[in-house]
Amino acid sequence: MAPYDEAQDGEPPFMEEWSEASTALEMLGRTCISMLSASLQLYFQTWEHEVGLVWEPKECEKVMKNGYLKGYRSAFGDVVDHLWDGCPVDFDILEQVVLARNVDQHPDHISTMRVRHTEKDWQKYPQPFFVSDSERKILSDPEMPRISWMRPSLHVSPEALAAAIEQVEALGDWMEPRMFAVKCAPRGRASLPWRVA
Repeated sequence: MAPYDEAQDGEPPFMEEWSEASTALEMLGRTCISMLSASLQLYFQTWEHEVGLVWEPKECEKVMKNGYLKGYRSAFGDVVDHLWDGCPVDFDILEQVVLARNVDQHPDHISTMRVRHTEKDWQKYPQPFFVSDSERKILSDPEMPRISWMRPSLHVSPEALAAAIEQVEALGDWMEPRMFAVKCAPRGRASLPWRVA
């Protein structure tokens, strides 16, 4: 068999297979991050139920308006005194887990499997956590102009996924004993806009 010659043979051998495998890996990473975000939300909802958190009318909607991560941080921070003091969790990574899930589940183009970070998310996180190494290098270049149509793609590498899972586990390790203490304590805190029933 003759060696590959670009001028004579056109595209490299197995290019279509490589492209399909690459797309499959991208989708797998995004699916995993979506599942992680859903698991985190269910974890918070479970603790909401376990400690008997009962919201006053419209209060939940108000507290959650900036996303469930900030909303539950606020709610549980009021239910458990000093809950977040000294917490070792990187909440920027957790927020980007939620943002990645949102952009993956609500893409803005039907013609491509590729998903890009939103302009708003890119402004908040100019160096996104879920981005390919090649785009990370480009984004770290101070000379690189910030052009909306050049928004970075959402890329969930195995390393980034593992780091995100580690942060979710660290959050659970931090919250668990503190939330159990509330669950087993006498109930009722009338000073809150919601009450522990």
